[in-house]
Parts: sequence; C-alpha cells; structure tokens
Amino acid sequence: MANRMPNQELERLYGETGWTLRQFAQAVNRVGTEYGTPTSYTPQTVHAWLKGHVPIEERRVLILEALARRLHRPIIHANAGFPSPALESNARPSTVEGLVDLGRQDMDPSRRSVLGVSLFSVALTVPDWPDAVGRMEAAQTGQVGRIGMSEVDTVIAMTERLSELDDQFGGRHARPMSAAFLVNTVTPHLRADAPEPVRKAMLSAASDLCYLTGYMAVDEGLHGLAQQYYLKALELAAAAGDHLTYCTTLRGMSVQAVDLGHGKHAMRLADAAAAASPQAGPRMRAFLTGQQAHAAAQIGDRASALRYLAEAESAMEKAESREKAFGSYDPSSLNYHVSQVRHEMGDVQGSIDAMKQADVLRHAVYRRGRVRQRATLAERQLQVGHLEAACATWHQALDDYPLVQSGRADQRMATMFRLIQPHAKNQSVRELHERARTVVPASLLG
Repeated sequence: MANRMPNQELERLYGETGWTLRQFAQAVNRVGTEYGTPTSYTPQTVHAWLKGHVPIEERRVLILEALARRLHRPIIHANAGFPSPALESNARPSTVEGLVDLGRQDMDPSRRSVLGVSLFSVALTVPDWPDAVGRMEAAQTGQVGRIGMSEVDTVIAMTERLSELDDQFGGRHARPMSAAFLVNTVTPHLRADAPEPVRKAMLSAASDLCYLTGYMAVDEGLHGLAQQYYLKALELAAAAGDHLTYCTTLRGMSVQAVDLGHGKHAMRLADAAAAASPQAGPRMRAFLTGQQAHAAAQIGDRASALRYLAEAESAMEKAESREKAFGSYDPSSLNYHVSQVRHEMGDVQGSIDAMKQADVLRHAVYRRGRVRQRATLAERQLQVGHLEAACATWHQALDDYPLVQSGRADQRMATMFRLIQPHAKNQSVRELHERARTVVPASLLG
C-alpha cells in the first residue's frame, strides 16, 4: 500500500471530465446498472483509483465506458493507466476471421454469459464508407472451392426465414441459429472463389444477415454484442458496394442508441445513415428521417424533430402510392416514430393516439413488436391516469407474450409489475396481476 503510485493517466482524464469525485462515481454506477451489474461506488472509491488502486478487470470496463461517454472518444486501458487485459490487442483480425470468432462464441451456450460482458459504447469507432470499404482487403479467397448465385440465393432465403422467426417469436432462440449459419455456411462462402458479381452479392447477403443477428442481440439486451455484429455488417456492406444495407445498419445502431437514452450518439448515427444514402427513394427516406426525428426529439431539438417528422410523413405518402414495401417500414412504423417524438416532447396524449394508430396498422406477423409496443402504450396510458385503459392494453400484450422469447418484451413485463404495484387494491389491477403471474417468469415479478 505504501509503495502504490498515483495513477497520473487517470488523473489527467478525470481533470478533462470536469467531474467531482461524486459525479465520477455516479457515472460509473450508471454504466454498471445499464450493464446489468449494479455498482455502488462512492467518492472515496474514486479517490482510491486516482491514488493507484486498480479495480478488478470486470469493473475497469465500466470506468472506461463512463469516461468515453463523457469525453466522446474511445478510452482504452492504457489511456486510463490500467493494465491491459489478456485479450486486448492492437492486432485487428480480418472481417471474415473476426466474424467467425464472434459467431462461434455466440453459438456456444457456455459462452453466453461471457458475451454479456461486452458493453454498449457510445465511443465506438464507426467507420465511414471509404474506410469500411478497405477493411475487407485481408479476406482470402479460394479456400473452399467456387460459389455461384445459387449459394447467394440460399443465404438470402435463410435470412428472410430467420427474420420471420424473429418477428414472430423474438430473437432469443433465433440468434444462435443465425450465428451458426454465419459460421458454418456464410463465412466459407466468403472465402470461396466467385465471379465478381457473385462475390459482391454474397458480401451483401452476409451483411444483411449480420445486421439481422445484431438486431436480435439488441432484442436480448446484449448491446455490446449487437454493436460487434453491426460493425461487421458495415464492413461487409461497404465491400459489396451496398449502400442500402450500410445505411440500414447505421440507422439500426441509431435506434439502439436512442432506446438506451444516448440521444446525441443516436443523432450522429441517424445523420450518418441519411448522408450515406445516395438517391434514396421515398420509403427509404421515410425510414431514415423518421429515426432522425426521434433522435432529434430526444436531445431537445424540437424544430428539427418536427421538420424530420414532416419529411417522413410526406415521403411515406409518396411511397404508399408508388413503391413496394421497404422491409418492415410502413405506416405503422411511421406512427410509432410519431408517438416517440411526441412523447419525447412531452405530449403524452398525442403519443398515445399515435401508438394506438400504429397498433391498428401493424401487420399480424410482427408479434414481438406488438407485445412491446402495446406494453409501452399501457405505460403511457397509466402516465395520464387512465388505469383501466392501461390494464386492458396490458391484457392485450399478454395475449401474445407467452409466444415471444424476447429480452425487450421481458423488460416491459417487469416494468408492468413495478407500475401496477401501487394500485394493488384496484379490481382491474388485481385481475391483471393474477393473469400475468401465470404466464410471466417469476424472475420478472419483482
């Protein structure tokens, strides 16, 4: 103890933050709560770090992320005066090799708890289009024969089927299947010889599957893992020259960030997605500007939020009359964004009205989304004092909940139990509670 040297690197970063010791501790505790391992650090704890005490490895990542969020740049162990973990290396694997490693970990049930260690980071370095294009140069070809368009069609068809399973049943069971398909089938195809049009088509198909797998990781609450899949999707899309999937992935990263409350980061990603989309059609434009509207509303930029929302509504009107559907972005999705924007701006009743319209317009196949958004609607109905209506809406969410394996749906159920607890004497609440406790896991009952 007497020989411990002050951590000058951490002192320097601490000085940049402008925090007090208490604010530093609170920032780390917030990250820990988001990560799922709540901490209760105090100013005295932070003082000990600055004087040279080294926290355990699992806690260092929380400190680094808190600093990165405050300083808006990546912070690695060495920057903060911490010893580098065994797995930290400056050597960056190729896109394909990195994808194999990522997928193999995701396939292995014994590794599932380890995957959760990967934190969502607002300071994650997201490559722009030119940089991402160059990241595939290390991929080797010719290792497993030659492929044609039939292999590409197989990957596309499998991705569509996995997406349908995700929409109907949630990502918890579908994601390991997706990871296995990536490792066992797609990555060998990426190494195979192929005519240039086939090679680019396979890269594009692999990118789309990576994006979907990342989206399913978000659904399970594995946000750091999702970011890793999203980065692979960006690299593959850029190598394919596929602006559509590249922009879709950036937008997906923005959705993830805004749902976690990181509005500034979400805005940067939404703007990057819109800027990288060349000659977007009206439905794609609605898809992108709707997300820009939500992010702008979260950071309090009311004028921009309303402008983007108007652009999205105008683009959707054109799309409905002129285009085929783009993915799942339809009038129901737009109404969801209208609801989110209104709620961020304090118009709770307006957000309720838009969410109801989204529910009416939603296609039946999107069961997971129906559970989550109906539960969200119920929360807002309760927020304005409509307890009976909220209970009725929660009952509707429970109709589908047993069929869905989704971390985000689970979170909404846990929130329901917490919100109805103060109203336990109400008959509607008692009936809702009795029904819910028969279908919701006991771990969520609170």
